[in-house]
Amino acid sequence: MAFLKRSPWIFHYDGSSCNGCDIEVLACLTPMYDVERFGVINTGNPKHSDILLITGSINRQNEHVVKTIYRQMGDPKVVIAIGTCAASGGIFAECYNVLGGVDTTIPVDVYIPGCAARPEAIIDSVIQALGILEEKQKQT
Repeated sequence: MAFLKRSPWIFHYDGSSCNGCDIEVLACLTPMYDVERFGVINTGNPKHSDILLITGSINRQNEHVVKTIYRQMGDPKVVIAIGTCAASGGIFAECYNVLGGVDTTIPVDVYIPGCAARPEAIIDSVIQALGILEEKQKQT
């Protein structure tokens, strides 16, 4: 992480989920897991973020929103699909308006399995994303 001049910022977006994975993302910010000890800061603005965490599947209503968030992020950026729904549509895959996982709309760098994904897995993926972010920085 030598290239990072500041702490990497993450932005979390809930596509269309049961909110199980969202609760686990919030658990990562609690003192028990404390993802911020790795220098990661949660932000409410995608324009300031380096890492996009997405939970839930992509549907026709949020497809445009996800694309807009992705375009607003600066380069380099990393996308993490959290949970089965974000990876493949999960239990919502057969719904009439569900397009599938996040990768049907934007490129995904890291997939986290599970329903709901464990906080430890989310933290591990954020650490993995930091390495990917560094590699992408070297390529630019």
